[in-house]
Amino acid sequence: MRARSHWGWGYADRFPDAEGQAALAAQVGQVLGLPAGALARPVPLDHVAVPTPRVDVPASLGVPCARDPATRARHTYGRSFPDQVRAFGGDFAPAPDAVARPRDEREVEALLEWASGAGVALVPFGGGTSVVGGVECDGARHAGVVTLDLGALNAVLEVDDVSRLARIQAGALGPAIEAGLAPHGLTLRHFPQSFEFSTLGGWIATRAGGHFATLYTHIDDLVAGLRMITPGAGVYATRRLPGSGAGPSPDRLALGSEGTLGVITEAWMRVRPRPRWRASVAAHFTDFEAAVAATRALAQSGLYPSNCRLLDRREAALNQVAFDGTDVLLVGFESADHPLDAPMRRAVELLRDHGGALPRPPTLRDAGAAGRDATAGQWRAAFLDAPYLQSTLLSLGYVVDTFETACTWQDFPALHAEIVDRVRGAMKAHCGGGRLSLRFTHVYPDGPAPYYTFIAPGADLPPGADRRYAQLERWAAVKRAASEALIAHGATITHHHAVGRVHRPWYDRQRSGAFAAALRGAKDALDPAGVMNPGVLLDPA
Repeated sequence: MRARSHWGWGYADRFPDAEGQAALAAQVGQVLGLPAGALARPVPLDHVAVPTPRVDVPASLGVPCARDPATRARHTYGRSFPDQVRAFGGDFAPAPDAVARPRDEREVEALLEWASGAGVALVPFGGGTSVVGGVECDGARHAGVVTLDLGALNAVLEVDDVSRLARIQAGALGPAIEAGLAPHGLTLRHFPQSFEFSTLGGWIATRAGGHFATLYTHIDDLVAGLRMITPGAGVYATRRLPGSGAGPSPDRLALGSEGTLGVITEAWMRVRPRPRWRASVAAHFTDFEAAVAATRALAQSGLYPSNCRLLDRREAALNQVAFDGTDVLLVGFESADHPLDAPMRRAVELLRDHGGALPRPPTLRDAGAAGRDATAGQWRAAFLDAPYLQSTLLSLGYVVDTFETACTWQDFPALHAEIVDRVRGAMKAHCGGGRLSLRFTHVYPDGPAPYYTFIAPGADLPPGADRRYAQLERWAAVKRAASEALIAHGATITHHHAVGRVHRPWYDRQRSGAFAAALRGAKDALDPAGVMNPGVLLDPA
């Protein structure tokens, strides 16, 4: 079984050796013009120190628990830039006191009852892929911190072929979900970048964005009903319904709750037949504003392409999609019901109407047909490899991260200009320069979801332990500049990465005081002792 990295993204064997690091440093320096810092290697897991546990889960609860240093270290962080920098340097000071692995709802209930009475913070843990500090808990106000790993709740329990619904446990990883649905000829078709390592419960708790660039953009659109165990009210269950007008939606309260109200244990999910027909094309633009206009035309056309992702020229080059200085719009359709010639034909008309050039004609495929549009295939490969690249660049001293948002089409030009000005200014002031690129991950009739990547050099970082502190200070300055621009222009602090602890200061400014009061009321009712993932969404009471 392949080992997961204890500090970086994905599998440990994907991190290059010293020779591979040096080669990448030379390549990045040459292609991007950003010099690397000194090569460094991560502190091995068996050299990591974690604090002495303050509390233990009573054996009388009958819940499997682990207190060994390696398990606790692996459950300390998610995979944000600050998480990876600290873990790379061997800093696991916030490690939980224990890791509990409940096997059913009864054991979850027992853990919540004990923790509430003992004043122990509980942190639900799915795949540990949060990029916003969603699973690291400061337990200073509590008797201890226990991570609640849901990996044992990992099955597809039931499939309703007639209604196209599936009942799935919250700890199921993306590949396990698809494997469980495959015998039924069905798929969830929710493929976030973290698909291989993240869980259904994590997707629901963070309102994850997935495969579809239009229409079914978030996991919200696929949830038909769910179950959540709460400390204060027991089982919080919603009915599986195609729709309801009966008051505020109870599903919506759990969606995006980020482990603060209870533990999501399972959900009824809307599934679909696996697509038979696929169509894709790549359009190149020499004018960015024209590319944006073409994207808007597609988003407002009613065609609802499954893929409608615009890469600016820097993003296209970074992902090895195009090196000719053009902006590239990737468009795709998929269907289990009908061929896609007609919608693709109309999409091509719209692309050409806005000045898009098609180096290759559209690719139209039936099930079993070989091949994939070359440009779309290159983008997919780069998309899946991007988190691994971030981990490697981090080891070379670079400050590299992403941030994402959503805004109206009308507001996008001014927002984009402000982001470019502020982020490039912050990289210049704190890092000596850097590179900023953009793509649209999802689009709506009323606006896009812009997603930015920034890379700043690390050649002048100090050696040793001081290096990671310098990296974190530089990252914080750039992140702050980006976040301030988003809030100042009325955009959201996050479209699909969640709030966690990283986005809390700006989330507090985005939401209204009335909504904050309502959320606090829900928290007090469902988690009266305040033990569920304290510090996320709300300050501890």
